[in-house]
Amino acid sequence: MNPVTVRVSRRFDASCERVFDAWLDPATLGRWLYATADGQMMRVEVDPRVGGGYTIVERRPGGEAAHYGRYLEIDRPRRLVLTLSLSPDGDGDRITVDIAPDGDGCVLTLAHEMAAEYAPYADRTEHGWTTILASLARHLDIPSPT
Repeated sequence: MNPVTVRVSRRFDASCERVFDAWLDPATLGRWLYATADGQMMRVEVDPRVGGGYTIVERRPGGEAAHYGRYLEIDRPRRLVLTLSLSPDGDGDRITVDIAPDGDGCVLTLAHEMAAEYAPYADRTEHGWTTILASLARHLDIPSPT
């Protein structure tokens, strides 16, 4: 069975570099990636290099939610490819983030490739990424330290 790909796009009023860098910044990543309104971020570890990985753990009302991944491609500020797994040992799904200039901002297009057996969760996955990108937009609205 062929994998299922969910695609989400969003325009940001920020440079490609600023949007790209947010994906690899251990100081701020836990504020928007996989973060929920009623959760408490417990652990954010980032090794932002090809072959490096990340771990993000948030305590939620239903228990801990852990996300793990590896960086497969880092091409600043244009493209980031990483995996996403709920298990530290899993290969996970493939997430591709493409960022293109758009006037004084940029457009981010995210593609989430998942196994065909997860096709029933495609709408939920799309909604999740839409929410995450909205959180990233709010994060980017906070002025950068100068």
